[in-house]
Amino acid sequence: MKPTPHLKRCNRDELPKNMQKAWDESLKIHNDTTFTEIMGNSPHMYNWYIEDWYKKVFYSDRIERSLLELVRLRLANVHGCAFCNRGDRIDALNAGITEEQISSLDNYENGPFTDREKAALQLADIMVLTNPLGSIDKEAYDSCSNYLTDGEMVELGMIMAVLCGMAKFIFAFDMVEKEDYCPFIPKNQN
Repeated sequence: MKPTPHLKRCNRDELPKNMQKAWDESLKIHNDTTFTEIMGNSPHMYNWYIEDWYKKVFYSDRIERSLLELVRLRLANVHGCAFCNRGDRIDALNAGITEEQISSLDNYENGPFTDREKAALQLADIMVLTNPLGSIDKEAYDSCSNYLTDGEMVELGMIMAVLCGMAKFIFAFDMVEKEDYCPFIPKNQN
């Protein structure tokens, strides 16, 4: 489902140079530039998200990139963000995630993942927006703590919180294309 936002969409030539480049990349990867055009209304927030959050937190190298890409792709799959699924899939492949792993995300417990990867994916399933009662209970903690340190769980949890918050933001403002199965399609758009 293509986005139909109510917010003003900034034309490419109105955007700062770094956002023009992002607009071009979005057109190439997604054939949709809505996210960048809407974010053009607040370039400083776009810059915070890309420069401060992504570059300094997500890609900090404190947690291996392949694990972060797996978790991000799992969240996008569950949330039904077509825009995210396209881009995150490319990033996952570039981080060394295999096609077999990507196609096994729906059944990761039995898929070709390490125990560490399964633990991170278990945390993702607790954090997804579709699991409002998800929590790290003793059983989940015991399971995950065999493969992730408490510090890694905190960092992954914070990263997933921002990703889930961004999912809510882009869905609420109708800024991205959604999969047909997306549970966040407003009733008036069905």
